[in-house]
Amino acid sequence: MTLLISSSPSTAFVVTNASIKDDIATSISHVHSANQPLIKMVHHAVFIMSIEVELFAIRCGINQACIKENVSKIIIITDSIHAVKKIFDSKSHPFQSHTMAILNEL
Repeated sequence: MTLLISSSPSTAFVVTNASIKDDIATSISHVHSANQPLIKMVHHAVFIMSIEVELFAIRCGINQACIKENVSKIIIITDSIHAVKKIFDSKSHPFQSHTMAILNEL
């Protein structure tokens, strides 16, 4: 499926991951679309929760995918089900500002 969709110039893949070690969070986002160079973004932060790091990585990936020309579909691949559930939860939660920023980009 990935190979088939990756040849479509209107689709962008965003792959995110985040981890925390010794109170230092690292978020990594990779953005790829057909016939375009791969974009890799790495961010570091201290004293932050893992859910915030995941949401930030997703937000940065979506932001980069929206900048690319002719992209009409964004596929996000992440290993954090908890973060994705927070994005689409319409109830108030502490990370709602991240959710609003992500939805605003879309």
